[in-house]
Amino acid sequence: MQNHPSSSLMHSITMEEQQQQPKLIKDHGSKDKNHTMHAPNPNPSQTIMKLASLAIGFNVRLKSSDMPAHMQEHALCHTRSLLSLSTPSPKLSNTLIARALKKEFDTKYGLAWHCVVGKSFGSFVSHTGGGFIYFSIDSLSVLLFKTEVHLVRQPHSL
Repeated sequence: MQNHPSSSLMHSITMEEQQQQPKLIKDHGSKDKNHTMHAPNPNPSQTIMKLASLAIGFNVRLKSSDMPAHMQEHALCHTRSLLSLSTPSPKLSNTLIARALKKEFDTKYGLAWHCVVGKSFGSFVSHTGGGFIYFSIDSLSVLLFKTEVHLVRQPHSL
């Protein structure tokens, strides 16, 4: 992970990183002023224990996160529920899982979420502060991140 001088953060993730020892929880907090992305956390150690318990119960390995704990929990729970819907058959495609997770986060936390789900992929993305999580669940890896939306205006024609 590299810090970028702007409000966005840059992440580069490859499958080789999955071989390294993961950190269970890595919450950098957020400088974003969007209050829907923040929840007060009176007891950080209790929150970490809750996320650790959730991760163990859901067979999750959290690789990297720049996201408030309540949003991490939402991402893990919603992904597990999507995978539970697809067993035993018919299995949901990775594309449908990514679409459902993106739509869930667009609805709850505002537009401009992006999601990649698969067994093998590399990425290099920019994201808004407090809007990034990368984890594996069962045999799938999930990358979920939010970008800023800027209105593009066309120049006036003469």
